[in-house]
Amino acid sequence: MSFNKEDARGVKQPHNDPLVIMLTIEGFNTKRILVDNGSSADIIYLPAFQQLKLDLGRLRHFDSPLVSFSGDRLTRQLDFLVVDCPSSYNVIIGRPTLNRWKSAISTYCLKVKFPKENDVGEVKGDQVLARKCYQAVLAAKENHTYTIEEKEEDKIETLETVELVKGEATKTTRIGMTLSPEMRAGLVQFLKENLNVFAWSYEDMPSISPKVIQHKLNVNPERKPVQQKRRVFAPERNKAITDDFNYCW
Repeated sequence: MSFNKEDARGVKQPHNDPLVIMLTIEGFNTKRILVDNGSSADIIYLPAFQQLKLDLGRLRHFDSPLVSFSGDRLTRQLDFLVVDCPSSYNVIIGRPTLNRWKSAISTYCLKVKFPKENDVGEVKGDQVLARKCYQAVLAAKENHTYTIEEKEEDKIETLETVELVKGEATKTTRIGMTLSPEMRAGLVQFLKENLNVFAWSYEDMPSISPKVIQHKLNVNPERKPVQQKRRVFAPERNKAITDDFNYCW
């Protein structure tokens, strides 16, 4: 079994996406299956087990800790550990199954290959779904840090808005509300005395080189320009577009 350029066709490169596939389990097309050769067990999460409407009598107690785990038709009987904990995946295919299948994995091609009787079978990964699952994992970790643990050092300090130029609501900044009255007064005075370091508008930043940042249209100069038809908007939208255009120029 080998992988070539054709196996990577359709995969957006470069990437560091996990290998997420779909398999048929108990007659149901089951998505969000993570192929993880770092897992020492094949795992199915309890919500997926319940949605498959499997017989609870098939469960057997497993008294052992789990450490650090967070195409072609293929018919195999697998034994899963049913785990009751939150996860963005339904199933994890680990080393036991991968070794039983005598499979080869390419995370670059996002593909699993395995020998068949007279051929080589393959299962392609779903890159879009893999990214959604990964984003869900990150979101869950972020929520856990700031809402579940609620450690003192993780709490976000409340800020107050301070007007630096009297009567000009646009020239403001925000400072923490846990400062002592003396420190707050000193900080506000310091900020007011150094108003010249603030950039309140684009005109206040004339010395920035275009090499740092600039806006340009990504167009092909060799192509003939095509004028689009005039689009008509509601009066309030027309006013908003005109105001925004005038502001930019």
